[in-house]
Amino acid sequence: MIKPQWLLATLFVWSANHLLAAESAGTVKRVSGQVQVERGSERLKAGPGMAIFVADKVRTGSDGAVGITLKDETLLSAGANSLLSLDKFSFDQTTHQGAMRTTVKRGRLAVVTGKLAKTSPETVEFHTPNSILGVRGTEFALEVNAHETE
Repeated sequence: MIKPQWLLATLFVWSANHLLAAESAGTVKRVSGQVQVERGSERLKAGPGMAIFVADKVRTGSDGAVGITLKDETLLSAGANSLLSLDKFSFDQTTHQGAMRTTVKRGRLAVVTGKLAKTSPETVEFHTPNSILGVRGTEFALEVNAHETE
């Protein structure tokens, strides 16, 4: 028979390992107005210093704007009424290899690319409802005029 204290210890170790495995992709640097991060079924109020993870969705309100810095030093700035998700992000700080995929479902996004785009530009993609943008430059902006789909 399994003792309750062993079960609790096993659960604690599993939870700690799970948290370590889910390393953040970046950090919220600035927020103005209404900005939320949707993480699974949770809707969290965004604030400076908040970690951003793969699969997070960032939603700005009609008065909202957010600035995010990813681990490879990519800068993302979303304007009002935007919805974007970080679908994929991996980055090796030693080799600067990895991949990034971001989807902009609506709104405006300005991007200053970081080390991933300089080292492996073919692995950096930005998706919209109607197009895929492969990154070959260092700065760009895009706007998606779409009705909210989520």
